[in-house]
Amino acid sequence: MNTVESLEMPLREIAHARTGDKGNRTNISLIAYDARHYDLLVAQITPERVAQQFAYRKPSHVARYLLPKLAAMNFVLDDVLDGGVNDSLNLDMHGKALSFHLLAITLQVPIAMHLQTIKETA
Repeated sequence: MNTVESLEMPLREIAHARTGDKGNRTNISLIAYDARHYDLLVAQITPERVAQQFAYRKPSHVARYLLPKLAAMNFVLDDVLDGGVNDSLNLDMHGKALSFHLLAITLQVPIAMHLQTIKETA
């Protein structure tokens, strides 16, 4: 078996995110800084992984929509905003900060890929 050396890093190192909400549903767009990282994101940031990250909010469903031409994906999480803006006593009833929680996920990045990115940005 051929193994690739990798390092663990927070998602925020290779992508950024934007959040929106409607009612008791939030959507989080995840956009790779570099399109070469897109396949890595698709492989590791799955709906199951996102559901696990947000388990404390008890999402009833997590869907992922892939946008390869944008090197992005959109996650829709149902029932995570404590009923929504008008029903919630939650401080962040709009869910705007949830993108930061997604970006805290760690992923395995091949060292060669990481070094190439560093070299190009130096």
